Amino acid sequence: MKARQGNPESLLWHEIKRKLLLKGPVFDIQTVRRRSHEGMEGDFILLDAPDWVTVIPVLNGSRGEEQFLMVEQFRHGSATVTIEFPAGTVEKNEDPREAGLRELLEETGYRAGSIVPLGQISPNPAFMNNRVHFFLATQLQPEREQQLDEHEQIHFSIQPADEVERLMGTGQYDNGVMLMALYFYKIWKKDS
Repeated sequence: MKARQGNPESLLWHEIKRKLLLKGPVFDIQTVRRRSHEGMEGDFILLDAPDWVTVIPVLNGSRGEEQFLMVEQFRHGSATVTIEFPAGTVEKNEDPREAGLRELLEETGYRAGSIVPLGQISPNPAFMNNRVHFFLATQLQPEREQQLDEHEQIHFSIQPADEVERLMGTGQYDNGVMLMALYFYKIWKKDS
């Protein structure tokens, strides 16, 4: 079978109309009618979600070993307890960098002296319209107690980086966005 190549513009679908199906506290569900370059029309479901931010907080242990500041919490979608990097939603009109600093401080009580953008990605472009922004946080200092949202229950701990890397994608470390975050971190580390 011969690979099909062509102008990417010919793959675009243009929006005809959009309808709100459900207004939710975290995201909205919409149906969108679109027409292809070749004239096909269809209705598609779109999850209209705010951007997310994930922070990879790095510390050095007493022997200089690399460690991550991680959070542990119950996730309602999978009905499991996961271990993750601090993360959250970017508020309307909020800069993703500021959202990362805010989420780190709220979830762990630690403030970052340095925060570096690592990249951003679409978590699932098939039906979601948001982006995930990844940041590296260093020069961490404990500043205050956690300030969690109304329904958040979060424990935080310092985990050896090599253990997190070994376990990522398994057991309590099976959040796909965390795997993407670790990938961005590994690229940054290789290049720096």
